Amino acid sequence: MTEDTDGGPRAEPITASAPDDFGLVQAWWGDGKGKTTAALGMAMRAAGHGYRVHLLQFMKGGTSSVEDVRGEYNAIAALPGFSYENAGHYGWHGFLDGSDDDEHGARARGALARAEELIEAATVADLSAPLALDGPPEDGLHMLVLDEILYAANRDLIAPANVIELIEAAPDGLELVLTGGHERPAFLTEHADLVTNVAKERHPLDDGQGARKGTEF
Repeated sequence: MTEDTDGGPRAEPITASAPDDFGLVQAWWGDGKGKTTAALGMAMRAAGHGYRVHLLQFMKGGTSSVEDVRGEYNAIAALPGFSYENAGHYGWHGFLDGSDDDEHGARARGALARAEELIEAATVADLSAPLALDGPPEDGLHMLVLDEILYAANRDLIAPANVIELIEAAPDGLELVLTGGHERPAFLTEHADLVTNVAKERHPLDDGQGARKGTEF
């Protein structure tokens, strides 16, 4: 435990716990940088309280411009109760980067099926109780981050109706976090409790700056 001589907030060992009031649906969209970053920060906070968290990425399959190893994966692997998996296809859908757009669609549909599986498993778990921090996500989750799922819906790789079905199937006590997409997800208006538009005012990408290790990957 980190000692705080000022008597303020301090770090404590992470032990399995359960949230009192999880169960909302969050959507993070927009043309600005920070959607996944915000979701990961919140997931880290939940894991720090001993809640079981899982990240399922729909489209971040890697590109030739960045390394295969992501900084967030290394950090997640070191954090108790936080796990991840990446279902994305190499490259980026529609970017003419040599990747197969049909394969992008197949991977997105596979990620959707995996999300359905995890949500179904959560319905039979006792989410009001602590969950084993080293247990598989199939044993239950307190927070499920579906990263880039809104991009997949925007790009017709999955249908908006599929996203709504996931929300409707989610059990009480499961916090569902959806990210991605530059277009407003109007189909979520009646289904999400929190909707945040991450709007761009300026981005170094527009000035030719590529993705940087430690900030973008």
